[in-house]
Formats: sequence, C-alpha cells, structure tokens
Amino acid sequence: MLKYTRSFTALGILLTASAAILATGVAMPVPASAHEDHGRFSAGEPGDPNKPARIVKVRMFEGSGKMGFEPARIEVRRGEQVFLLHNNGEEDHEFILATVAENRKHAEVMKKHPDMEHDDPNGKRILPYGSGELVWKFTKRGEFEFACLIPGHYEKGMFGKIIVK
Repeated sequence: MLKYTRSFTALGILLTASAAILATGVAMPVPASAHEDHGRFSAGEPGDPNKPARIVKVRMFEGSGKMGFEPARIEVRRGEQVFLLHNNGEEDHEFILATVAENRKHAEVMKKHPDMEHDDPNGKRILPYGSGELVWKFTKRGEFEFACLIPGHYEKGMFGKIIVK
C-alpha cells in the first residue's frame, strides 16, 4: 500500500507542477519565428536564386533621430525578383515584406518579443554594417510595404512602399 501511496503522491506533485508551469507560460519560450503562417505570403512568393533577376539595392540607415530605407519607394513589375540589402547603421535592422495591415499586426507581436529574429522568405534581420539578400518573386499586383519591425524603428520612419505593376 505504501508503494501505491508514494506513486500517487509523486504523480500528484508532477501534475500540479506541470499545470503551474503551463499556466504561467514559463515552460515554453516563444520561438524566434513566432509567425502565424509561413506557407502563404501576400506580396508573392520566395524567388528562385537560379533565375534571372533585377537587383534592387536597399540601404538601411539611422541618424539624427530618424531611421529609414533608401530608396523608400520601389516600383517593380509582376514576375521580377531579388533585393540586395545593406545595413549602414549601428543597430540591427529588419526588412519585412508584407501588407501594411500584416506588418502592423506583426509589430504588436514584436513589442511583446523584441528579441525575435527573422530569417524568413519575406524578411531578414541584418546586423550593423552587414549585408543580406532577399530573393522574392512578386506574383501579385498591388501596393505592399517593407518595414523594420524592431520596436521603435517603424515609428522613427523605417518603412517603405513597393508598387507591383
């Protein structure tokens, strides 16, 4: 009987501890890519680096209380692909390609998890003075946004517009 009592006591402690951990959210930190859906993208689809591409150089910068992208407005034709990214700043920056609404929604998630990093088909985090490539194929016409969603960066002007014709 003592053997069963110890087993039930141990099981009770284990279940109570597990419930407490799950209730507080301590057991499972948010993964670096806490995104809703990586399978579909509003602005098109990941590009093919082996196909011909138009290279658009996008520079990230900060200074005098402002942050931004240069150019801040880009026009492309449907079917074109590739961006070449360079961070001229002293801080990490991101290039996230989506709709304005999607970027606003994701910016709220970033406020809760500011250390979240992006290395997704539609976004990259670039280290200070670093470079990166985002291969993207624009399959849909319309207006889209690229933005840095690191908390505080968007508010300082770190966003731009892509018009797909």
